[in-house]
Amino acid sequence: MHPKHFSPMGLALLLAFACGLTQAQTAESAAATTGMPAGAAAPAELKPQPARPSPAAAQAPMLGAARAGQRIVAVGDYGIVLLSDDEGKTLRQAAQVPVSSTLTAVTFADAQHGWAVGHWGAILHTADGGQSWKIQRIDTHEDRPLFSVHFFNAQEGVAVGLWSLVLRTQDGGQTWNKVEMPAPPEGGRADRNLFKAFASPKGALYVAAERGLVLRSDDRGQHWTYLKTGYKGSFWTGLALQDGTLLVAGLRGTIYRSSDEGRSWQSAVSDSKSSVTDLVQVGPKVLGTALDGVQLSSDDQGQHFTWKQRDDRLSLTALLPVQGGGVLRFSKHGVVKDDQSAP
Repeated sequence: MHPKHFSPMGLALLLAFACGLTQAQTAESAAATTGMPAGAAAPAELKPQPARPSPAAAQAPMLGAARAGQRIVAVGDYGIVLLSDDEGKTLRQAAQVPVSSTLTAVTFADAQHGWAVGHWGAILHTADGGQSWKIQRIDTHEDRPLFSVHFFNAQEGVAVGLWSLVLRTQDGGQTWNKVEMPAPPEGGRADRNLFKAFASPKGALYVAAERGLVLRSDDRGQHWTYLKTGYKGSFWTGLALQDGTLLVAGLRGTIYRSSDEGRSWQSAVSDSKSSVTDLVQVGPKVLGTALDGVQLSSDDQGQHFTWKQRDDRLSLTALLPVQGGGVLRFSKHGVVKDDQSAP
């Protein structure tokens, strides 16, 4: 299958992000995309297939990127992993990736050891800077995606995903244990979608989630508390600035900010209505990407944001700082190469 087309589940996920669908609506969207009725039994068991080499790999939808030392590693649809050793000027596809399902996020503890997560609850590990990957975990009976992963060091990490799925390892991913999550503030089951895990320089781990919630752990993912922001929509991404300021962002351009470790939140000033997909800090600036080709920038620690829009309105999915103070942007059509240096 050619990577210029979305995979059924990858498309369903992106549609859910773009439209802010509820869990039930997401299931219906996936059903319509795959041709299976909502609630129908899934195939008996997944048989993972390796990602195929493709000359169009750099144009595949990319959903996450990270640094492996000086190397850039990006992941996306069809299990495609892209590598660059020259700040994104040239890219090549990783030689060995054991799954062809969508990968949603990637992180590295050092230049060699990294983890990627995605559909079917897959967790992949590399020990050679992203050149080759092995499966550490996959659920072959249920497609319960993981959306984000964070490692504190080469041994301790946390992965989060659909319906409050939280997994924790203390041995570099040789074993992953499910964390039983507390009920949300309004009661009921712990079934919130957890979209982005990010750590504060002060030591806490946070997760941007749906229904205006942010989760916090002070013991590296073992126990969690819910932080109310006052917002009712979904936060897709989050960032802890170097001074400890927290930012979370998501639907309809919403950005919230906390300067007291999440105890209180204020809405940042921005008149963009495009849903925010990623945030990074580059020197004194906070930069963001959004759907509809919107690029965000703040000069005051995320209190106020200005924005500009690409002429082609290409939906942007992630960004990564590069040498020289610029950023490399990723999109639903792969790597964006026409504006690396311009925030």
